[in-house]
Amino acid sequence: MTRYRAVIFDLDGTLADSYAAIADALNRARAAFGLPAVSVRRVRRDVGHGLEALMARHVGPENVERGVRLFRERYAQIFLEATRPMRGVPEVPRLLAAAGLRLAVASNKPARFTGPIVERLGLSGSVRAVLGPDGGIPPKPEPAMLLRALDLLGTAPHETVYVGDMALDIRSARAAGLDHLLVPTGGTPLGELVRIPGARILSRLEALPRALGLNAAPSGAASDLRSR
Repeated sequence: MTRYRAVIFDLDGTLADSYAAIADALNRARAAFGLPAVSVRRVRRDVGHGLEALMARHVGPENVERGVRLFRERYAQIFLEATRPMRGVPEVPRLLAAAGLRLAVASNKPARFTGPIVERLGLSGSVRAVLGPDGGIPPKPEPAMLLRALDLLGTAPHETVYVGDMALDIRSARAAGLDHLLVPTGGTPLGELVRIPGARILSRLEALPRALGLNAAPSGAASDLRSR
């Protein structure tokens, strides 16, 4: 039996592989400034801190506004077709919801993109709330987004765990007073995650149900939680 009542998920690198779409849109913006294309591998390491931060890194702080506009124009055209589910999606979130856990997704991607992706992943019937840096809510690791998710889910911090894939997700969870779990499927490799003090790491998303104390889990998904 789990002590949690709710799970808040990050999106990119945790539930969804959006890196090809992000790289495509980013390279469209870079080309407008005469810059060469970058690889999906490079993009995987750079995302997660919000689009403005990504643009500042790739086209320069003085070009952020135009870069964001160019990125969003292209991303809006391709993001659904170019986004793929991570392994264990939609099965794991659906299993958690069926066990009575309340689910939300909190991403530094605007909700107008995150919402359709959640639906595309087959999770719209399992996820109760989708949040992004919208309506004055600052991006993670500021705690406001996760605190708003708690309000929408009707749970307290000690009843909720945040699942992400990078060091920023640990800072986000701690800022909001939540426990965290990480999966090494996003921008930070396992070898780096294990060096983060206090990190609680699963080898894959399918291990999440057992790590939460649920008896039901996808086939072969033993709990393999690492704590540093």
